Amino acid sequence: MGIMLAISFIVLLVLGIPIAIVLGVSSLVSIYYGSMIPLAIIPQRMFTATDSFPLLAIPLFMLAGALMENGGISKRLISLANTLVGSFTGGFAMAAILTCMFFAAISGSGPATVAAIGGIMIPAMVAKGYDKGFAAALLAVSGAIGIIIPPSIPMVTYGVMSGVSIGNLFTAGFGPGILIGLCLMITTYFLSKKNGWGGEKIPFSIIEVIKALKESIWALLMPVIILGGIYGGIFTPTEAAGVAVIYGLLVGIFIYRELKINIIPKVLVTSARTTAMIMLIISTAQVFGWIMTSERIPDAVARSILGVSDNRFIILLMINLMLLLVGCFMETNAALIILTPIFLPLVVSLGIDPLFFGIIMIANLAVGMATPPLGVNLYVAAGIEGISLERISKAAVPLLISNVVALLLLTFIEPITTFLPNLLK
Repeated sequence: MGIMLAISFIVLLVLGIPIAIVLGVSSLVSIYYGSMIPLAIIPQRMFTATDSFPLLAIPLFMLAGALMENGGISKRLISLANTLVGSFTGGFAMAAILTCMFFAAISGSGPATVAAIGGIMIPAMVAKGYDKGFAAALLAVSGAIGIIIPPSIPMVTYGVMSGVSIGNLFTAGFGPGILIGLCLMITTYFLSKKNGWGGEKIPFSIIEVIKALKESIWALLMPVIILGGIYGGIFTPTEAAGVAVIYGLLVGIFIYRELKINIIPKVLVTSARTTAMIMLIISTAQVFGWIMTSERIPDAVARSILGVSDNRFIILLMINLMLLLVGCFMETNAALIILTPIFLPLVVSLGIDPLFFGIIMIANLAVGMATPPLGVNLYVAAGIEGISLERISKAAVPLLISNVVALLLLTFIEPITTFLPNLLK
């Protein structure tokens, strides 16, 4: 059954079939031809995978992000970011990165961050003299921070699969998200200096910062309310997602007054479609993962890795390389569901904190959102300016190298991830 699973998975993936169908069909083929297990096990497992209260946070956070996205939040966050870093060389590009970091604390989704911020920033960057390919690549890579800074949909998925507290995962994401953003800003500074992309040439003004902060404070309060409520014992992460929806609705309609009633049905439909896609991936990935576990594939992988070395840093580097490769071909949530049962027992046996490892997994897979052939963020950003995948991929290379440097720092300096959760214990 394991052989049939591997062969059918690779063949379907090479053919370019959507990942949810690949996982489902390869599971079906392996059970039908490789075992005597009734096929009824597939819908049963698919139902069990999604019959989870914590997973309810996914559609709710998706909806909350969509409401805030359509409620006039993007331009306010851009204004705040530009007042903070706009005067530096390459400052407008840095403002794009900083805005993605702000919006990440609202959306929980990489593609949503690219669409919301890129739709405004990419044309504006091009108008200010930035290379079109670089502008699109910058938003594609920066948008991946959307799944690292909380609330994060992949963190919910990992928390469900591993049993790690989703609230702790949310808190642990801040340090890595800020580090990746800073690495991207440093890279952007040197690229801008090399290519002559200047800043706004305006002096930094604390008055303008305070003014922009007042305009965007309602958006920035959302992650504070979510994490404060979770750690204050007021509500669970799933209930926090429901609070975020109500908050986004009230802010968009009554405070910013840019979320029109006639837009809400479109927002609901868009969120439902995205949620349906994610849930289908989760359900089929659970069947796929169950077959791997029953065939003891995780044990074989663990023995193979430990056969190379039992040094935790070498093993983490090996896992990083695997995750970077997997991220190029597989959707983040699917990869987490399949790979968490494989790698987690191995790293726990080496004394590695599951919370720390979860952030490492998500940070690695986030890079895959901006690397072809899957690279969903690349397609979103390329579509905004109508440029080719080849051009945006080439421009993304130095930014992706910056991400890999940040990953190495996260891997070798564990307190970057664990400091804040330990502080709040």
